[in-house]
Amino acid sequence: MNESANERSRIWKGLAVAALLAAVLLFTVVLPAEYGYDPTHVGRVLGLTKMSGNVPASEASVDDVIEEVASNEDLIAAAGASPQDPLPLPNPAVSQLEATAPKTETLTIKLAFDQRTEVKAVMAKNKAIVYDWQVEGGDVYVDFHGHDPAKGDHYWVRYEEAGQEEGVKSRHGSLVAPFTGEHGWYWLNTSQGPITIKLTVTGYFDKLVDYGLLR
Repeated sequence: MNESANERSRIWKGLAVAALLAAVLLFTVVLPAEYGYDPTHVGRVLGLTKMSGNVPASEASVDDVIEEVASNEDLIAAAGASPQDPLPLPNPAVSQLEATAPKTETLTIKLAFDQRTEVKAVMAKNKAIVYDWQVEGGDVYVDFHGHDPAKGDHYWVRYEEAGQEEGVKSRHGSLVAPFTGEHGWYWLNTSQGPITIKLTVTGYFDKLVDYGLLR
């Protein structure tokens, strides 16, 4: 009788141990590997959460950052540079030192009904300006564009066209010259009466050219 009881006790203990092991494997191996659920964090340590394809966002972001940092360090090392050294600029022209301060010029242009004019900033390639123009008394059609004399009289590029249907009253912006040449504005008075355009240009340009009234 005692032997039978002892046998049953051993069987129950064995079943309990097996159930405990199954539970441990379920939470540390199966759930992380199959479903990305890792309450014990053991699956992450063992790399099992990546197998599921359902990695929690927080874990994935940490892993991605670590891999990206390692990749960048490998690239820097391959280039023979220290991780503390800056990488080369994709476009060195984004930063320029000049011998003089930027200058500012302002023009006031008056146009009667249906009159038109052009004003151009003469600039070297990669030089920058900021500009502001406003209209008093009405609105205009504007074509902001550039001419490259090195490519002939008929070569030009357009930066903006506005006011084809409803005229515009102002613009504020900047330009980095894509080539050496003239860069500026063609204005047409689309109002029923006279208007005044006030243009201010600041930056690194050689001069402003006012072409006066166009026919």
